[in-house]
Parts: sequence; C-alpha cells; structure tokens
Amino acid sequence: MIDLYTFGTPNGRKVSIMLEEVGLAYTVHPIDIRHNQQFTPEFIAINPNSKIPAIIDREQEITIFESGAILIYLAEKTGQLLPSETKAKFNVLQWLMFQMGSVGPMFGQLNHFRRFAPEPIPYAIDRYEKETLRLYGVLDRQLNDREYVCDQYSIADIAIYPWVAIHEFQGLTLAGHPHLQQWCERMASRPPVQKGMVIP
Repeated sequence: MIDLYTFGTPNGRKVSIMLEEVGLAYTVHPIDIRHNQQFTPEFIAINPNSKIPAIIDREQEITIFESGAILIYLAEKTGQLLPSETKAKFNVLQWLMFQMGSVGPMFGQLNHFRRFAPEPIPYAIDRYEKETLRLYGVLDRQLNDREYVCDQYSIADIAIYPWVAIHEFQGLTLAGHPHLQQWCERMASRPPVQKGMVIP
C-alpha cells in the first residue's frame, strides 16, 4: 500500500496519474497548501522541504519526496513506464529532467506572476510567458513525428502533461503548437490520467 501526500497541483497530479496507470493501491492524504499544512511537523517529518507530493511505501517502509524521484521509484517498483534498455531509459530520464528543470519552474513562475502576485509585474509576466511558449515549441517539435514524448508512453509524458494541461489557467493557448495540442488531447483521453487529475 502506498500513502500519497498530495494536493491538486501539477506536481501532485503527476503521482496520482502514475499510481492510476500502474495500478498500485494507494491512500490519499490531502495536504492543503493553501492553509500551510505542508509546514506542520508531521509533514516535515515526511518531506524536510515542505513540498507536495510525497509517498510512503508501506511494503518497503520507504519514504520518498520530489515528484520526479517518486515517478522513477514507482516505475522501477512495477517495471512499467520506464524502459530497462539503457538508451531508451536515459531518453525518458532526460525528458523527465527537462520537465523538472525547465517546464515546472518556468510554467510555475508564469502561474505565480500572472495569477497570484499581489500586483502585476509586466517584466516578470513577459519573461516567463516567452519562456513558456519557447518550451511549448520544444515539445511541439519533439512530438512532430511521434505520439508520445519518447515514442512509447512513459513517465516523461506523465510528468509533463499536468503542466501543459493548465495552459488556459496560464492565459495561453496551444493553437500555435498543433502536435503538442494533439498530444494533450491524447493524454486527456486516457482514463487513468482523467482519474489522476482530480485526486485529491
């Protein structure tokens, strides 16, 4: 049994999607970051960085935080969605790192400055919107001749999708990126993705 500590953010949704895809039993423990529940001593004992998501695998008695690390762990635990062959494996891992190092931070900053900053800062909004659109372009080119980011469906798709799925929330459109838009629709049609996106 997996205990999942999460909230309805793109990073949180990665793990619930993954758990649905691989079919592991799990219990959801919502951590309401709007009310600073991530800073309680109980949660800090699970994740010293006070961020969601985190998991505890009760079978192995192992606690893991950071969404990318969790995806790799669950893929290796189940033998799903991460190739074992070296070249294919590291292709997936580099696109996972692309999400963690570029997509998440840049999209997250755009979300913050466009939706949550106390007052608008045009320079910041412009900077992060341009970088988000550049990253859309990177993904669009990658998806030009393949159905999924690394040919076969993988943890790279699971990591990237929740961030792209919120493009309207960001005030953006995928209309200028047809391959990315088609991929987004393809992802949204998967029942495990649909279920994972609404947990908690």
